[in-house]
Amino acid sequence: MQLVVAVVQDRDAHGLLKSLSNRGFGATRLASTGGFLREGNTTVMIGVEDARTDQVLSIIQETCHPRQQVLATMSMMPQGEMPYPVMPVEVTVGGATVFVLHVDRMVRTAERS
Repeated sequence: MQLVVAVVQDRDAHGLLKSLSNRGFGATRLASTGGFLREGNTTVMIGVEDARTDQVLSIIQETCHPRQQVLATMSMMPQGEMPYPVMPVEVTVGGATVFVLHVDRMVRTAERS
């Protein structure tokens, strides 16, 4: 069994969860915050049998796309002075950061109906 942990942009999370559900995968959604842009992310955890791991990874790749975003940067000023905006910079955001972890055991405390 594998645990797939995918960190995706909030705007991709709904589509990912819907695609996973439509193909029979259960998932747990956790709110998280990114380090670089300090924007909301979603961390999705999916427990999956080894043979279906590649299918989950394909769904993630199909639904979580990189995109361009304009970022207003702030200048670095000497201590005590206020930063001021400088030229906007276009950066690539989105896609997914995915971790696949081996799980020795998974236990559900209640059966799904």
